Amino acid sequence: MTDMSDEMPSSSSLRSKWVWFVVLGALLIVFGAIAAANVVLATVVSVYYVGLLMLVGGIVYLAHAFQVREWEQLLFWALSGVLYVLAGVFAFMNPILASAALTLLLAMALLVAGVFRVFVGWRMRPSKGWGWVLASGLITALAGFVIVLGWPVNSLWILGLFLACDLLLQGWSMLAFGLAIRR
Repeated sequence: MTDMSDEMPSSSSLRSKWVWFVVLGALLIVFGAIAAANVVLATVVSVYYVGLLMLVGGIVYLAHAFQVREWEQLLFWALSGVLYVLAGVFAFMNPILASAALTLLLAMALLVAGVFRVFVGWRMRPSKGWGWVLASGLITALAGFVIVLGWPVNSLWILGLFLACDLLLQGWSMLAFGLAIRR
């Protein structure tokens, strides 16, 4: 078993790269601001990104299908590949409808994750901090519920908003990290 300190870069090697973290953070903040300025365009870009991943994944599945020798497995892998390719093509052909489907999936995932977290938080009740887990679950479930209430209209901007928030948060964290290790 290896020691975790062997895998982590030393603080001096990180300190010498602080500028890269600051530049990365600044770029992510700029991209996040661009996405926040036009959340509809950011939604379409994120749908194209997901569509591209599905298209490439489908092609890989199809290539893999023909490496399998048994007919039953070949059929399964080929069908999986075709479905992925079709979903990827669908995302490129109609990104607005695809964003509606992805937004609904996101809302359902938030609802389910929130309910599970509430359950876990409630079960942790005798332990210290159980309320934080419960509150986190309630907020997550509420976010999913709010998205469902506004669906399908909010699907034009919700994915772009999530992308913008993620880029901005990652940018600020990289910038802060870079400045912190500089000292």
